[in-house]
Amino acid sequence: QVQLVESGGGLVQPGGSLRLSCAASRSIFSINPMGWYRQAPGKERELVADITISSDTNYADSVKGRFAISRDNAKNMVYLQMNSLKPDDTAVYYCNGALYGRYFWGKGTLVTVSS
Repeated sequence: QVQLVESGGGLVQPGGSLRLSCAASRSIFSINPMGWYRQAPGKERELVADITISSDTNYADSVKGRFAISRDNAKNMVYLQMNSLKPDDTAVYYCNGALYGRYFWGKGTLVTVSS
């Protein structure tokens, strides 16, 4: 069992930046991959980025070059640095982790990009 808790969401103007954090309740050395998903109003949940235990990363085309995912295995943390934010990035962002074939989710943090 893994509890994931996201933080760092909020209201930001277009072009601004936010850093999301995901804290895991246990060691993440075995959680592979870990990732960030998002769900905008009226849309399906989609992958934003994920990262393997060896720090290989994968990004949705819509965020490539703007977002960066990272993990700190010693602190049991995963981060999502979001730059050059656009109104289309508005969504609830969820942390996700895969452990022994099971997927665990946080409750999400809301990111609103608006002027």
